[in-house]
Amino acid sequence: MGQRSDSAWSAEIASEFDDQALGVSRPDPIPFEAASAGVPPAWPDALRLGRPRDLLRLLRPVFGWRSPVELPAALPGRDRIPRYLQQEIHGVPNGFYSHRFMEGYARWFDVTMLHTLQRGRERIAEMLGTATSALDLGSGDGKLAAALVLHGVQDVWGLDASPYLLQIGARAYPRVRFVHGVAERLPFGDGRFDAIGASFLFHELPPRYADEAIAECARVLRPGGRLVFCEPSPEQLAPGSLRRTIQRHGWRGLYFWTLAHCAFEPFIAAWHGRHYDEWAATAGLELVADDVIFPLRFFVCVKPME
Repeated sequence: MGQRSDSAWSAEIASEFDDQALGVSRPDPIPFEAASAGVPPAWPDALRLGRPRDLLRLLRPVFGWRSPVELPAALPGRDRIPRYLQQEIHGVPNGFYSHRFMEGYARWFDVTMLHTLQRGRERIAEMLGTATSALDLGSGDGKLAAALVLHGVQDVWGLDASPYLLQIGARAYPRVRFVHGVAERLPFGDGRFDAIGASFLFHELPPRYADEAIAECARVLRPGGRLVFCEPSPEQLAPGSLRRTIQRHGWRGLYFWTLAHCAFEPFIAAWHGRHYDEWAATAGLELVADDVIFPLRFFVCVKPME
């Protein structure tokens, strides 16, 4: 990604989508280079936790006092980050945009999920392991992309909107090519991939952008290609679900019910209200599997052969 200016990024985006409209085959984007990418510190990186004022500022979103994300002026690709992502999702100070909290997020999120998401990524990678090319959509720090590499996929890309997470992933997994972007505007040509995997992505998108994102998945998949992704189970958020969830899952049910009700997820209700087969069909995909393995839900979509 380097040190290109926001205006350069804007020109590149416009060029990419002009090419798409004209039917011109689009080259792959330039991968994110961890060593050269200039990812500046954000305000949480400058705070000193020993000072009460700084500590209070960090704790605000934990108690529901959320503020819009502040993106550093020098952040590469700053103009690519849509407004819906400029929120303190999950109650993380400054959202996904700081070195301090994204390094902690990469280290501790699986622990918070009791490693269920780690097993979920492994399940997705197993289902996509026969692909020759795959995209980890909303890759974060790249753990699903790395699992795809370990399962034998030779050409693996990861895409995410947070340069902070991309830098962590690019340093940890050099065999993956990471690129900065958003799911609703993929910087790849038509039919570029055999497979797309995603982990906890679609429920974090507003409905309109989720529609655009799955349409983009259909566009960049080859005929016969698969989209496999996991999202939170709806069980822990259903009305009156506490007793039922505890009866079915014991202390784990109580834990994930509490986690679901404490995390700030502004679009999750809209996600759980979808008719998933119709949603996939509108984009030109067929939903062939929908399985709940608490606390996750797995979806498999296939792009029909032409």
